[in-house]
Amino acid sequence: MAKMTAAEAAVHVLQKEGISVAFGVPGAAINPLYAALKKNGKIKHILGRHVEGASHMAEGYTRAAPGNIGVCIGTSGPAGTDMITGLYSAQADSIPILCITGQAPRARLHKEDFQAVDISSIAKPVTKMATTVLEPAQVPRVFQQAFHLMRSGRPGPVLIDLPFDVMMAQIEFDPETYTPLDAFKPRASRAQVEKALAMMNDAEHPLITAGGGIINANASALLQEFAEIVNVPVIPTLMGWGTIPDDHPLMAGMAGLQTSHRYGNATVLASDFIIGIGNRWANRHTGSVDVFTEGRTFVHVDIEPTQIGRVFGPDLGIVSDAGYALELFIEVAREWKAAGKLRDRTGWVAQCQHRKRTMLRRTDYDNVPVKPLRVYEEMNKYFGRNTRYVSAIGLSQIAAAQFLHVYQPRNWINCGQAGPLGWTIPAALGVRASDPTTDIVAISGDYDFQFLIEELAVGAQFKLPYIHVLVNNSYLGLIRQSQRGFDMDFCVQLSFENVNAPELNGYGVDHVAVVEGLGCKAIRVHQPDDIIPAFEQARELMAKHSVPVVVEVILERVTNIAMGTEINAINEFNDIIDAA
Repeated sequence: MAKMTAAEAAVHVLQKEGISVAFGVPGAAINPLYAALKKNGKIKHILGRHVEGASHMAEGYTRAAPGNIGVCIGTSGPAGTDMITGLYSAQADSIPILCITGQAPRARLHKEDFQAVDISSIAKPVTKMATTVLEPAQVPRVFQQAFHLMRSGRPGPVLIDLPFDVMMAQIEFDPETYTPLDAFKPRASRAQVEKALAMMNDAEHPLITAGGGIINANASALLQEFAEIVNVPVIPTLMGWGTIPDDHPLMAGMAGLQTSHRYGNATVLASDFIIGIGNRWANRHTGSVDVFTEGRTFVHVDIEPTQIGRVFGPDLGIVSDAGYALELFIEVAREWKAAGKLRDRTGWVAQCQHRKRTMLRRTDYDNVPVKPLRVYEEMNKYFGRNTRYVSAIGLSQIAAAQFLHVYQPRNWINCGQAGPLGWTIPAALGVRASDPTTDIVAISGDYDFQFLIEELAVGAQFKLPYIHVLVNNSYLGLIRQSQRGFDMDFCVQLSFENVNAPELNGYGVDHVAVVEGLGCKAIRVHQPDDIIPAFEQARELMAKHSVPVVVEVILERVTNIAMGTEINAINEFNDIIDAA
């Protein structure tokens, strides 16, 4: 045993649990932890410009690779409240991050001390655990419990709040004998899997819905193997995009009200059985339950027991980690295939492939200002199969999901349920902190870009280069489009005559000037044929300076992107292609 401060013990636990990078903003109440980080010297710290930004960096870091857990550190009071959006985003998408806050000394917690707030109570609804540690000797075991909880069952975030005097107190702790706790993950039974396969076998037009739980379980290869054995098409959810490559013969498209393909929705509507694995049946995937479920039988496999039946009651529910379930599905399916028990799905697969080839949306527009759909066509031409895309919310994200191509898990990194504006820049930096080599391309509209634009300085300071495609229509585009239902265009225009940049012709903020002022590089594009040359220039600048490079494309002010209120009633605002 060794004598050390509780803060030093906490840092030892972080290291033993595999943490090598932390994001945060120091402050007086958390300085004991920073002193322990400095003394330890083995955890790299990336300084955010806003604590919310640092929390999203932690999210991006977690989402980038199996086993990653992002850590965000802040002081007391507003630092903790700034983290709430990051915790909510992580909780909503089943992403483990650890947020650590400083706190006033224990004796002053009830005295309305400076920057003292009951952050654990505030954070409880958006975490798996939120606690203020009141006994110094408990600190290392609270951290141990945090990692155990984050990794067990449905993954999610934890907040640990540390009073100043708790961190400073001397405790006994032996880092050499510390061992992480094994995570708990439920397993499907053989009887459940056989029942599900029998239901699939009875169906004429079955589908597999692949959710983000498959990516969390690092089970995308298992998903593909299972789909290939049974020869059943796959409909990924937005969070499951990349579990099967976009060009795989069994990838049947995404379904939903916004981030969906025409052929994906058509295939769901033609199906009579769906097995969902690691998914939530989110409302923007299903639309109304009545339309989505009519004429279909459902099996739902999820790691969280209370997720089954939350949106609608399936015909069979199975509580299991996606990876464990798929291993058993593969084992049983192989046996059935060898025995000749699996049905021939050749005709059904051919129907799905035909829809995928023919039910398309046009992207080859030559408009000036640029039509946004052309931007995604150029991105598909230029960026390779290994590119990792990062996006948050808005028409830019919806169009990206409709038109880009993703071929690997964790190559579409998106805050699916919470959708906080400003998420994209810090999340992309977190992804880069985890992955120093792969092409990383972020996509933002102008308002998302402006929300946490200061975090670009973090990319410049810590040499975290990536390409950021900024599609600028000087509008809150998604809200403008939704306001059509109220016959208004109110408080959503970002345009103004910039006295310092009259050449912007009313597009408002000079993003190039701001980006360069933050130590990064930027290129502005007006013509569609100049988009790919700008990408080439961006790559050269990124290699030369090792900073984020922004490619701003000036768009036409108004473009409505395909979406609707039901999966059988999508409004196609732009040209569609029904190929032969």
